[in-house]
Amino acid sequence: MTVSLRGGSEKKKGCLVFYFTGQLDAYSEKQFTNFVNEKFTANKLPVVLDLTKIDFIDSSGLGVIVHFAKTCKKAKKSLGVVGNARVVQTIKLVRLEDYLHLSSDLSKALSQVAA
Repeated sequence: MTVSLRGGSEKKKGCLVFYFTGQLDAYSEKQFTNFVNEKFTANKLPVVLDLTKIDFIDSSGLGVIVHFAKTCKKAKKSLGVVGNARVVQTIKLVRLEDYLHLSSDLSKALSQVAA
């Protein structure tokens, strides 16, 4: 991960949760992709992206999330996304909330994805 993006993953309620802090943009998208894909291929669990601590997301960040959503769909894994007000506003601005299965909080996302 770059200095501008930090993250990790953990298993919660039968799901693999990725959490990130910092900026998800053109500078960090490759690190995001490499990190998520490495963990994603090693697990068969449904996935939740916790973006509640992301300070900034741009079109490159949205693009990498959409690409990851397509990867999940292709692998027949459920995906949920949780974000803070800024991330939610950005996702809703481009009308991707339904496609990304945007939830208002992590526990709701875990319930929806695990179902």
